[in-house]
Amino acid sequence: MTTRTTEAPVETPCLKQPDRWFAERNDDLQAAKQECGMCPVRTACLLAALERAEPWGVWGGEIFVDGTVVEVKHGRGRPPKHRPHGSCA
Repeated sequence: MTTRTTEAPVETPCLKQPDRWFAERNDDLQAAKQECGMCPVRTACLLAALERAEPWGVWGGEIFVDGTVVEVKHGRGRPPKHRPHGSCA
């Protein structure tokens, strides 16, 4: 991410490996979140993402899935079946 001012662009971690910020694997996304912690524009990035209603990716140290901030992104595929205790299949 670069800022849109007349100042020199800010070096941000997401410019080094941009695919990591839109990865499918949760461990890659968690690594991206960690790198955001040191970013000088983290707060501005998060606020802008919320304002734009970003649908996915790591923005400002938070994971977005379907426009919602989540702690962990779950993988693709069918979720496990959860049966209530004592029920029959």
